[in-house]
Amino acid sequence: MSATRSRAAGTRRAAGEAAARGLRAGFLWASRRRRLARLAAGSSLTRGIVQRFVAGEDLPAALRVLDRLHARGLATTVDVLGESVTTVQAAHAAADRYIDVLDALAERGLDRNVSVKLTQLGLDLEPALCRENLMRILAHAAELNAFVRVDMEDHTHTQATIELVRQLHAVYPGVGVVVQAYLRRSAADVAMLNADRVRVRLCKGAYDEPPDVAFAHKPDVDENFRRLAESLLRDGEYPALATHDELLVAWARGFADRERIDRSRFEFQMLYGVRRDLQERLVAGGYTVRVYVPFGTEWYPYFMRRLAERPANVLFLTRSVLGERRRPRR
Repeated sequence: MSATRSRAAGTRRAAGEAAARGLRAGFLWASRRRRLARLAAGSSLTRGIVQRFVAGEDLPAALRVLDRLHARGLATTVDVLGESVTTVQAAHAAADRYIDVLDALAERGLDRNVSVKLTQLGLDLEPALCRENLMRILAHAAELNAFVRVDMEDHTHTQATIELVRQLHAVYPGVGVVVQAYLRRSAADVAMLNADRVRVRLCKGAYDEPPDVAFAHKPDVDENFRRLAESLLRDGEYPALATHDELLVAWARGFADRERIDRSRFEFQMLYGVRRDLQERLVAGGYTVRVYVPFGTEWYPYFMRRLAERPANVLFLTRSVLGERRRPRR
């Protein structure tokens, strides 16, 4: 390739990255706007698209989805949607909902595995309140031999989240945490969590972070994901690699094979409704795939972050819904 063509290709890539960052920032901005949330909730088109990512608004609907996923050989983790509560009562209620979910999973014989956000338990209101609510969930999970993953939110919550998980892991070993590959601090966090034997889910990250805190370009995020995954696969406690990027999945499979890391020592994780073809191929290949299954009425922020992660989902999902509506009824 000539120098002129190389420069032109570089310019196109830079323009594409800039456009993707702009779309991502727009979706993340929209995720925080309550008025837009109300408009989306009233739109039949939006709600039709959301069904691709969210397993219903109540627990019975979610349980039906979980049954179908388990029938396909997939493991699951359940997220009761909600974050950034504004009252003590709402924080306590969120913890109560998770306890109810754990009971329902145990009763139905499903995976006793849930994912929770600390702002949903009151972290922004009072750290002691959040700790109390998380301990209630963990104590109940321990009685049921269940596992609780603490999701990671934006970088302003990272330190508090990791500190709390490390403290409680000493008492409740059935708690794990998420590390985001786009954060510059994550290598140090992974080393520390590996030493503590805390189970880590590694993902890329879905928030709009400043460049001094997070890598801004996809190749840098992907490279950091690979470095962190190497550390987790070699030294971690049953790590979960959360990505829909087929190139990263193929890399992880190859790395594990070369290092003779048995498939029982790690798992892949993917979101409900995303890359179902890849999920099924991995299961057929003998890998554990855990699907992150969210449900609840507070679906709007979650949905907008999924679009922010991959704006191409907008066109894909809209076409899917419109196509289904055009099919004749039989």
